[in-house]
Amino acid sequence: MSVAEFIGDEVTAAGFRLCGIDVQVTNGTDAASLIREACERASLVLVASTAVQDLSSSERDELLARIAPPVLVVPDVRGTSDVPDIVSRIRKQLGMLE
Repeated sequence: MSVAEFIGDEVTAAGFRLCGIDVQVTNGTDAASLIREACERASLVLVASTAVQDLSSSERDELLARIAPPVLVVPDVRGTSDVPDIVSRIRKQLGMLE
């Protein structure tokens, strides 16, 4: 079992690979299956924000709600896509936003 695994684009993956993290490069269509496989192998799964955009909202919600292993969305190196705003979504669900 690997400690952490990253799934995303080649450029961002290169940086994580230099840190000693196992990486999987996605072509966009296989992101969901790569993430599910990584959840079986790793203690922590890091997913690039570009890979998360390819998932349906229900798949994204299911992955981000995981407790074991935790799945975290990280920004891509190029900054082409935003990280989902989990704090606002939680506050809205709890009735703390107007």
